[in-house]
Amino acid sequence: MTIQWFPGHMTRARRQIQDKLKLIDVVIELLDARIPISSRNPMIDEILQNKPRLVLLNKHDLADPEATASWVAYFAEQGLEALPVDAANGNQMKEIMARSKQLLSVKIEAQLRKGIKPRAIRALIVGIPNVGKSTLINRLAGRKIAATGDKPGVTKGQQWIKVGTEMELLDTPGILWPKFEDQQVGIRLAATGAIKEEILNTVDIAFYTVRYLVTHYGAGLQERFGIEKLPDDPSDTDAIVEVMEAIGRKRGALMSGGRVDLEKASLTILRELRAGKLGRISLETPDDYQAEQPL
Repeated sequence: MTIQWFPGHMTRARRQIQDKLKLIDVVIELLDARIPISSRNPMIDEILQNKPRLVLLNKHDLADPEATASWVAYFAEQGLEALPVDAANGNQMKEIMARSKQLLSVKIEAQLRKGIKPRAIRALIVGIPNVGKSTLINRLAGRKIAATGDKPGVTKGQQWIKVGTEMELLDTPGILWPKFEDQQVGIRLAATGAIKEEILNTVDIAFYTVRYLVTHYGAGLQERFGIEKLPDDPSDTDAIVEVMEAIGRKRGALMSGGRVDLEKASLTILRELRAGKLGRISLETPDDYQAEQPL
């Protein structure tokens, strides 16, 4: 299975970011706490050069807390400050402002010594589609300005947004990279809703998700869907399909003759995962990422 999605507006967004970069003081990079590396556009490092950066692990309320703590430590080793946030509920908004100022403290102190009153911080918000940028901006601004939605591709252009008197935000459309070198990345993005469902093979995405859940979150999977026994070997394809069929029967995803409609069962699995109904789940950890890297 090959997953690719790179609408034309994303190419324009990359050019627009590069054009505005000279106006930016700090970059706020928004990642999905459930898949921090898979939701991190590798082009961003090249585009942003050496701008001060704050990494936000959004939707951390849906992610495994232990995995999130490991990711914070991982980014610290890379010289990047990472802050878990829940933009939907407005948590950590004041902390975002405080840490942005801290990243610019040397510049601000130098201006004050020269008698220059620092202007509002100009921050660039970047992230892939459906990671929560517009929700974050609305929370920071304290009012609904940016369009939000539960599907990727809502933001189509750039806009400057004032956050009180201390910060101005530049919102940008979410941008994915033109080609996923690792198809596991594409599958994780699809599972968490960063790619439009209309272009996906939903059954394949759900199959990968169930196999991962059986391996790492088996107890939660059993409890949610009332499954009596999980496969001993998650690599057994037939056994994973049987789990999906069991879920389909529990949810009434049946066709004529009582056969399970795997498409409907798969949609149920993915939508419940995205809504957090399967518990707090991360689909990758630093150990997973490092194990997947070529030697």
